Amino acid sequence: MRENLLEYGILLCDNIIEQYPDGKIPSYEHLFNYHNGVLLSGFEKMSRLVNKEKYENYIKSWADNVITEDGTIPHPETGWCSLDSLDFRQPGILLFNLYRRTHDERYAIAIKYLTESLKEFPVTEKGTFWHGKGCFNEVWLDGLYMASPLMVMYAREFDKPEFYDMAAEQVLTMYKTMRDERGLLHHGYDCTKQAPWADKTTGYSQEVWGRAIGWFVMAIAEILELLPKEHKDYERIAEVERDILTAVCRYQHESGRWFQVIDKTEDKRNWLENSASCLITAALAKCIRIGTLPLQYIKNMEKGVEGILNTVRIENGKVIIPDICIGTCIESGTLEHYYNRPVEENDKHGTGAFLIMLAEALFIR
Repeated sequence: MRENLLEYGILLCDNIIEQYPDGKIPSYEHLFNYHNGVLLSGFEKMSRLVNKEKYENYIKSWADNVITEDGTIPHPETGWCSLDSLDFRQPGILLFNLYRRTHDERYAIAIKYLTESLKEFPVTEKGTFWHGKGCFNEVWLDGLYMASPLMVMYAREFDKPEFYDMAAEQVLTMYKTMRDERGLLHHGYDCTKQAPWADKTTGYSQEVWGRAIGWFVMAIAEILELLPKEHKDYERIAEVERDILTAVCRYQHESGRWFQVIDKTEDKRNWLENSASCLITAALAKCIRIGTLPLQYIKNMEKGVEGILNTVRIENGKVIIPDICIGTCIESGTLEHYYNRPVEENDKHGTGAFLIMLAEALFIR
């Protein structure tokens, strides 16, 4: 199994390098956004296993396409890379290793700006970040992955402990306000209950979207790996992660994967989705490795890996990953909204999550 995982990971990374040798990977609106950030996070994890210099240099080529000599990340319309959404913070996690390797101050300047400016980002009355400045009082599960690992890495690298506290607060407050009685978390929450998708009693969006759950549990896994164990909230965050993953594993399909809408397992309109399955499987692997999840969950992790690999194929020397939901906002929040989202092969939500899963599964072997 280990050899197969390595082969898939190496081949997929090499496919992408061959397709975009200059690091200019096409992406929505700007090279510096979470689509490329997630994909290259997979590269960074794979670099710890094989071809370290090759994959690290590829990440550097991407970064040097977007970061100027003075450390800014220009955007064609806004001057700086858009800071209006948490989605544009996530790639900042890739700059830490570049800074450690090169001591190039450009990377440090960008990291500090992306992270320190979160102090001014709008929050709800409960203290959780709006997903974007245009999403008034709307909290989306996705946002935890987009900003909180960045804050924890910044706290650790630059001795800024207040960012440990900020990240921990996001986890605990989102969990408390978005968890339902089954231990699952809804895609969105509006404390004012005014968003079109928000339940007028609870403020929840209607459904439990698979990839949103995946983002959330993977974010917590990344946070737990870096948060000091003596931090006042460490044990509580580890408990939160166990609670969510225990609930999510109850909905794992016999194939090993998870559905686009996690809990609607009997609805024939629902479908098994690979990016969510990869992220959940990766979170299981990481939490088992760092000791925050019981070893009994190895069977769920291994079943997840096997189920995902059973869908992947190689054609003409290229890795093809099917069953990937494209980018998805809450919009109406109805079942039909999630069921009818376009499905693509090798969408970056899936290729990045697949590489992350492969690496995390390999790290515990």
